[in-house]
Amino acid sequence: PAMGLLHDAAEAEAAGLFIGRYLKEYGFDVDLAPVADVNSNPANPVIGTRSFSSDPDSAAERCTAFLRGLRRSGIEGCLKHFPGHGDTSTDSHLGQAESLKSWEEMLGCEMIPFRAGIADGVRLIMTAHIGTPNVNGGDLPATMSEVILRQKLRTELGYRGLIITDGMGMKAVSERWEPSQAAVSAIKAGADLILCPKDYPSAFEGVMSALDSGEITMERLDSSVLAILKFKALLRMPQ
Repeated sequence: PAMGLLHDAAEAEAAGLFIGRYLKEYGFDVDLAPVADVNSNPANPVIGTRSFSSDPDSAAERCTAFLRGLRRSGIEGCLKHFPGHGDTSTDSHLGQAESLKSWEEMLGCEMIPFRAGIADGVRLIMTAHIGTPNVNGGDLPATMSEVILRQKLRTELGYRGLIITDGMGMKAVSERWEPSQAAVSAIKAGADLILCPKDYPSAFEGVMSALDSGEITMERLDSSVLAILKFKALLRMPQ
């Protein structure tokens, strides 16, 4: 969808309302949208007009408006792809991607839409499979980085909703890690929901093995399960 063609917040909210209404008719209650990425790199092959704007303040305004439109129709939205896929030059569906920005640089650009969404009460944020070496000091994708998910998103930005991974079958992850390893790493980093592993049974067994060995504690899993159940209960409350 070419969200970048929407002219202002009013059009973004109307788009959210329209999309939300037809999703509701089909029985959905969550939309894994909108893209909160700021399209700051003209060479980016994957975000483009999926982003609302190359200007972070405009992107923030339209993201929150789109979320409002979804909520008016009874649909919960999801901001993606944290901490921002807009400055990369690689499609993480096809291989490893990275942003070389520092955290301070991200605060002045990529974080503006996410902060606006958090302040507006968004309950679901999706990770990006991008490396951020100048933030977390290595090449781990944000999806598997405790620095990105716990220290930055949870502690510094104060986000209290659910964290869902981007599709774990994407090559930025699946070419480097087995499904079991990827799922365990994402949970240890702070993800609550593992989206589309390349091999579901392998991912499940990997988590169970990590639980048996003590690599992941039952308390860690229970915290995500409880958060997911609370989220589901909120979705069922009258609008």
